[in-house]
Amino acid sequence: MTAPQSKASAATTHQVQSGDTFWIIGKKYGVPVKTLMSTNKKSSHLLFIGEKLVIPQTITAAEMDLLARLVNAEAKGEPYAGKVAVASVVLNRVDSSLFPNSISSVIYQKDQGYYAFTPVQNGAINSPADASAKAAVKEALAFRGMGKGSLYFYNPKTAKSTWITSRQVTVNIGNHRFAK
Repeated sequence: MTAPQSKASAATTHQVQSGDTFWIIGKKYGVPVKTLMSTNKKSSHLLFIGEKLVIPQTITAAEMDLLARLVNAEAKGEPYAGKVAVASVVLNRVDSSLFPNSISSVIYQKDQGYYAFTPVQNGAINSPADASAKAAVKEALAFRGMGKGSLYFYNPKTAKSTWITSRQVTVNIGNHRFAK
């Protein structure tokens, strides 16, 4: 099944199979569990085999690809959990009043002449995303709104900014430190 190309496209439906959970369905389609439950007017996690769920389109295929390419470039060689966390940082920024309100605006944001993300500055974002980065984006989307609110990440071995190292650390994964 192909994903709709824009937010205006018709919603997809999913017929619940044995073993399905909101988490599994959310990861499959890249939809926040909270949004999936809300869209389907569910107040509990109970699902019934054969039940049809509406799968809302929360981001476009182009946004998903851009985010996956950023994750691929920023977290290459990092554990899968680190890739999910990098994608979550971008989504948390979109949801924060401190940052622009779209994935592309967050990724391409400039401050004092520099892009917020090194792969944008050096062109690495233009390389295709691998399967792991794409899966990490879908997982981050499913997890959206349930994490620790990280807005930043950095490598403590290479970070030169005293400002970034002063931020409240939320988690360490691989070579990255995540903070808010």
